Amino acid sequence: MIDTSKVLGHCLAKVTKTGSRIQGRIPYRTFDGRFDDWTDKDIAWWTNGFWPGLLWLAHGQTKDDRLATWAKESETHLDRALYDFFELHHDVGFMWHISSVARYKLEHNKDSLRRGMIAASVLASRFNLAGRYIRAWNNWDIPGKEKGVQVKWAIIDCLMNLPLLYWASEESKDPRFSQIAIAHTETVLKNFIHPDGSSRHIVEFDPVTGAYVRCHFGQGYADDSAWSRGCSWLVHGMTLGAKYTGRADFLAAAEHAARFFIENLPEDQVPWSDFKAPAKDQFKDSSAAAIAASGILTLAELVPASRKAYYVDAARRMLTSLATNYLAPESDEALLLHGSVLYHVKEPKDKDTSLIYGDYYFVEALIKLQGGQGLF
Repeated sequence: MIDTSKVLGHCLAKVTKTGSRIQGRIPYRTFDGRFDDWTDKDIAWWTNGFWPGLLWLAHGQTKDDRLATWAKESETHLDRALYDFFELHHDVGFMWHISSVARYKLEHNKDSLRRGMIAASVLASRFNLAGRYIRAWNNWDIPGKEKGVQVKWAIIDCLMNLPLLYWASEESKDPRFSQIAIAHTETVLKNFIHPDGSSRHIVEFDPVTGAYVRCHFGQGYADDSAWSRGCSWLVHGMTLGAKYTGRADFLAAAEHAARFFIENLPEDQVPWSDFKAPAKDQFKDSSAAAIAASGILTLAELVPASRKAYYVDAARRMLTSLATNYLAPESDEALLLHGSVLYHVKEPKDKDTSLIYGDYYFVEALIKLQGGQGLF
């Protein structure tokens, strides 16, 4: 099984080495072993908070002040997105909770507090009262789509943005933010989870009446299939909902989702891109394993002692496989290989790449396996 200290040490050393080149720039994925740069490409891209988040995770372990300096620089770049209404979306939690809120918790920096509260207000403003959901994306994101179509959509990924709202309520002593987070999670319980515990990706609602309309395949194989990263968002996000609220129904849903994920893993414990896609068309997604493993380790801390070992052992098996079979070579800047962006790929690279969020959740999971905590 995994030597957690050794693997984590390897990852921290590589993050520091990569950081000496990237510093406060913003990477997304690698090409020929080298991270690209989204700082001036699309500053509002949903993954842009993961590099400063990874730096803060690494800083918490190493206390290397260079990592904090780079994280702060990266956070500052995100201001160009924060103050542009047309750029912002439902993934502001991914962007500012693990950058600005992380820094504020550590340093009580007022600029970071301001950024976090603005991002939380933006996320709360996307709430549809009739449907009790946070709308996904923006109309101008997808050319050629029906005007207004995206006011109808919610996606499973958004569960992971809700810790920003719980934090905002705690910080401001204003319950409105957490009320929205809870309402959205209740909508996920009602509309996103298949009977077997797998997840839908996109659910469409009537934005006026709030009624459920249908589901869409989004980044998965088919409308009612089980995109593995979506399933990992469900496992991790519902676990966080249970952690922040203490609600038994959220915890039960997190366990149901986790059992589906664990019991449907292939032999090497790293999922295919979609659990229900035809075998001939399958490819791996290491990021889904990392996200799920991190969430499952948090879940293990919330369940009765009699069930804890089941979840810890499952997470350890996933992390052992990632460390044994999916680690990038030393010449690569990334930590993990064989991540996939979505099921219906347009570019071959989209189904076999290294992704900054896969690296983030891998390190977070390793820290949790050692008894530490992540940034959520």
